[in-house]
Amino acid sequence: MANSADILNHVLGHPMSTPQPVAYNYLVPNLKGLQNLLRTADEVKPGTASDFSQSVEGSDAPLTPPPSPKEQGFVAPAPITSTQDPNEMPSDTSGVNDSVKPRPSSASRNHLEVSLFTAATEAFSKANTNCTIAESLVRCKEIVALAKSRNIRVRGYVSVALGCPYEGPDVSPSKVAEITASLLEMGVDEVSVADTTGMGTAPRTRSLLKTLSAAGVANQDLALHFHDTYGQALVNAVVGLEHGIRTFDSSVGGLGGCPYAKGATGNVATEDLVYCLHSLGARTGVNVEQMAEIGAWISTKLGRENDSRAGKAVLARLRS
Repeated sequence: MANSADILNHVLGHPMSTPQPVAYNYLVPNLKGLQNLLRTADEVKPGTASDFSQSVEGSDAPLTPPPSPKEQGFVAPAPITSTQDPNEMPSDTSGVNDSVKPRPSSASRNHLEVSLFTAATEAFSKANTNCTIAESLVRCKEIVALAKSRNIRVRGYVSVALGCPYEGPDVSPSKVAEITASLLEMGVDEVSVADTTGMGTAPRTRSLLKTLSAAGVANQDLALHFHDTYGQALVNAVVGLEHGIRTFDSSVGGLGGCPYAKGATGNVATEDLVYCLHSLGARTGVNVEQMAEIGAWISTKLGRENDSRAGKAVLARLRS
């Protein structure tokens, strides 16, 4: 299996031509991790990391994850209103907005970005990163400073925001808001609030989002990250959607998990999330049928069960 340096060398040395820009996101645990990333990138071509990031500045190319539709002058249709049938499917279930024309090539606008993480509980922080929350924030600040000096976009994660495997489901929403605000104040571009264990419920998700808003955290600075361990990820995503969040993490085929959260499954499957959003009238630009094909392909390659219910249903319909 190729290591991270080999993969990065290949990505930078063989830029893909795609309809939309691609963000190559690297999770860095500490300053040394980012330094190693930059060193590898510069070995391919000096200044590559900065070049990749600067290539999207001044263009209308969206970053990954995409910004809130409100920032682009587009207001998504309300998911459910009193005059709508919540079970009605739009006539076009592809979710692709025909007004958005794909570019013939975006290889020159592909870019690097980095992710860093902390946790909402001391016990999980110690288990996952071997440091306290305060110590992890010091590490994050060092990463942000170096990344910004190279014009690299930074994404932060707050793990176990809705339940901790060590401290239980009652994680303090105020603590999550405090950590989120700290990350944004140090220069992180976007914070993904993560239900790492999948313990989150609709009422507690709603309470957390209200606390974040009351703390002055803007919706456009947030993403939501739901694991589907207890089958609540889609419900919680809809709660986030109704609150005004427009960026959600997902994984094709429901890949993923967490070694420090026993029994935790992967993120909500991309196919399931996209199908749900399309059923509510939202347009994502994602072709759910093609995504289902990808989910089946990667699951087969990895020798694992495809955890996307929508993906398997879509493929069954296509192949019938």
